[in-house]
Amino acid sequence: MNKAELIEAMASDAGLSKADAKKALDGFINATTDALKKGDRISLIGFGSFSISERAARTGRNPQTGKEIQIAAKNVVKFKAGADLQDKVN
Repeated sequence: MNKAELIEAMASDAGLSKADAKKALDGFINATTDALKKGDRISLIGFGSFSISERAARTGRNPQTGKEIQIAAKNVVKFKAGADLQDKVN
């Protein structure tokens, strides 16, 4: 499912126009992004939680040449599915 399909599904499920559903989705994405940038954790009970985890710098290897390379440290976004979501998928 891509963004346009998600907007269409949200609009039909919530009885909104596609424009309103797009605004709602964009608002959710912006709020989530801003919270994660600040280092906050977002928990949606029954759905899951988004958090930031720090990945340490490490030494990697170029698969073509076998030469060692340094991979910089960075923050990564993690999502952990909630129990209700897990149950519905399985």
